[in-house]
Amino acid sequence: MLFHETGGPEVLSIEDVPLAQPGPGEVLIRVEAIGLNRAEALFRAGAYYYPPTLPGSRLGYEAAGVVESVGEDVTAFAPGDAVMSAANFDFGVHGVYAEHIVLPEESVVRSPDGVDAVTSAAMWLAYTTAYGGMVETGGLAPGDHVVITGASSGVGTAAVQTALRLGAIPIAATRGEAKRGGLLELGAAHVITTDTEDLVKEVRRITGGAGARMVFDAVGGPGFAALGDALTPGGTAVLYGWLDRRPIELSMNWPLTIHTYANGVLTREPEFRRRAAAFIGSGLTSGALDPVIAETFDGLERIGDAHRLMESNTHTGKIVVRV
Repeated sequence: MLFHETGGPEVLSIEDVPLAQPGPGEVLIRVEAIGLNRAEALFRAGAYYYPPTLPGSRLGYEAAGVVESVGEDVTAFAPGDAVMSAANFDFGVHGVYAEHIVLPEESVVRSPDGVDAVTSAAMWLAYTTAYGGMVETGGLAPGDHVVITGASSGVGTAAVQTALRLGAIPIAATRGEAKRGGLLELGAAHVITTDTEDLVKEVRRITGGAGARMVFDAVGGPGFAALGDALTPGGTAVLYGWLDRRPIELSMNWPLTIHTYANGVLTREPEFRRRAAAFIGSGLTSGALDPVIAETFDGLERIGDAHRLMESNTHTGKIVVRV
């Protein structure tokens, strides 16, 4: 799947390209399933933090499949291994919307034992972002209240489950009432609908006036100040996205700590990939982590439809395309 100009889902096109063989340190993977992420819609539209190289840009961070062959010096993987992409690359170059992909060895991780390709494709980026952002970067601890914005997204639902697994108290923030029931069923201790409720007042009420220990935010913009207002003194805000492209405003509820989080940077570190894989794998085994899949489409030709669903904001969880 390539695109030659920025725009809506209609710019995406399926094209036959030569299949490269893996060179030294590279892995050839037959893709079985692709997980969609909001970053891909931004990249396709020319609104991501780095631009596509046009014409002929590739697209996609997250895929699961089977190793077909490996290049020289590759020792961690062998043909037949079930693997996932680590989403730590420029997806204009290594984009995974394809039947086969060639990735550097350091951009490949093993799929957890016994996990199917659709689940694997819905898992890595969402849970590494939640774990890396809230736990390793933000220091979320048992008993902490954490406000999770965009809670119905793939990362949002992963963050709710990650907080619960740690013994923290997830407060899910979503714009509309329609997703309240699903978020409560997922395990959110509280749900705030920001279209009709005052987030700061609700967080103060829920925490007995103390405020939350952490906010985990995908939005940014002027509304970021209110999230800081909802923190306890000395609390932490982790900003991992910028869905609101306007300048970010900061709260005067000092002292507070603000982290900007880039998952691709952390997943380039082998030790982080090891720790994250252990956390996610053990969580899947125990049932504490269970990716929420909103809808599964069949065939590369359905990726445009999958992008339209993603941009409608009517879904909860991850959107997956089977190849």
